[in-house]
Amino acid sequence: MRKTVLTLTAVLGSFIGFGAVQAQENAPAATFDARLSGYEYPLEVKSYDFSSQNKQLQMAYMYLPAQEGMPTVTLLHGKNFNGAYWQTTADFLSDKGYGVLIPDQIGFGKSSKPKDYQYSFADLAQNTIGLIDSLGIQSTIIVGHSMGGMLASRFSLLYPDSVSKLILLNPIGLENYLHYTQYKDVEFFYENELKQSPDKIVEYQKKNYYDGAWNDQYAELVVPLVGVLQGPDWTDVAYVNALTYDMILTQPVIQDFPNFEVPVSLIIGTRDRTGPGRGWKRDGVEFELGRYDLIGERIKAINPDIKVIELEGLGHLPQIEDFERFTAVFEPELHQD
Repeated sequence: MRKTVLTLTAVLGSFIGFGAVQAQENAPAATFDARLSGYEYPLEVKSYDFSSQNKQLQMAYMYLPAQEGMPTVTLLHGKNFNGAYWQTTADFLSDKGYGVLIPDQIGFGKSSKPKDYQYSFADLAQNTIGLIDSLGIQSTIIVGHSMGGMLASRFSLLYPDSVSKLILLNPIGLENYLHYTQYKDVEFFYENELKQSPDKIVEYQKKNYYDGAWNDQYAELVVPLVGVLQGPDWTDVAYVNALTYDMILTQPVIQDFPNFEVPVSLIIGTRDRTGPGRGWKRDGVEFELGRYDLIGERIKAINPDIKVIELEGLGHLPQIEDFERFTAVFEPELHQD
């Protein structure tokens, strides 16, 4: 990344070693607005302009056309990320001739973030098929990570004729969270977002994504989150974040897993314990959310046709934590039905 990113990354790297007080004293002047205007992505960013819910919206995306005869892979980001974190995967795919399409969903990254929008996986899927159609892509391999896995699943269920294969990478939504948790409304999540701090962001990712490890690569992924939090539009972005939390908890996809009409591969880092709603489970519920070491068997029981690939010892971001192990299982799935 460019100078701004590197400077902020270096500061974030100091959070863990010197504590919250030291980190706040060293906080950089650079901040980002709601559209990440000062944050450079690894590839040229283009805009797909369209109308949705009576609003004119802009979906930011990066696109590398395929070599002749090669398919295009669409990479869908998770909730705490934007398209930029797919850089290494995009380079890997492009070097092998694949086309690569990386959108920032509405509500995320450099895309529009309306506060008065009904965020749903169906709507985001509809926005995404509009982008794909506008580029003349007839069929695509859909890859979804984390929340992007929920979106990729809904997309594949809605538009199977446009999907040659679905690959899910440590998706959330492999459990119907409201079966086990109390419902929390948008105001609850908004208040939680307003309590965020740079230190809390780092500590959460360090604990939940990387098993206590931290390095410059991991720190770089929180740069946009911290920059927006310290920026002028934070309260608006916090509210949008709350709306998309609600989407995750109230719009399950797991019940539709038996209905896939396309080949599906599920790649799981088994150390992952991501379980939205774990902190407010219903009284008497003993079910342990986010046991990715057990979830593969459950998915096979729901749909035996789904291919499950387990990466022992890796967490929520295998493509970041150990790219070689990830690509060793990911690449074969790109051309296997």
